[in-house]
Amino acid sequence: MHMRRAFYIGRFQPFHLGHYSIIKDIALDVDEVVIGIGSAQKSHDPQNPFTAGERVLMIKHALEAADVKHYAIPIEDLQRNSVWVSHIISMTPPFDMVYSNNPLVIRLFKEAGVNVKQPPMYQREGYSGSEIRRRMLLDEDWRSLVPHAVADVIDEIDGVNRLKSVSGSDMD
Repeated sequence: MHMRRAFYIGRFQPFHLGHYSIIKDIALDVDEVVIGIGSAQKSHDPQNPFTAGERVLMIKHALEAADVKHYAIPIEDLQRNSVWVSHIISMTPPFDMVYSNNPLVIRLFKEAGVNVKQPPMYQREGYSGSEIRRRMLLDEDWRSLVPHAVADVIDEIDGVNRLKSVSGSDMD
């Protein structure tokens, strides 16, 4: 029997309820979801405060309760779009389909002959990593935008204080 696998990529800085909802929907169509953690080499900066390993933990704990069979694979950036899809394929279990709303991701996979679906977006204006990081910096409510398990990971690693620290300047 052929396992039906889908690929979904994001930076997950942090993993939020929008990602969670999309992945749960994808899981209804396939047996397993391969989750690419993009920009895996980046951490400790204002746009990418969390390490690849921390993002793996966020995803693992958030999806445990949802009973979604998945693999979370850190994928470092390649600054060469022409070989990006083959790089992804070399780093992941085989997959039949890609889910993305990113125009570049869609184009690159389609050019490589991979079937691409665009999942519905969930309240995009609220569920974005940049909005969550903004709220963390201003001590506003960010917890309502992430699964409880993700908030627990962020607390465990003192993620809010890290974000504040890496977002500061020498002038502060």
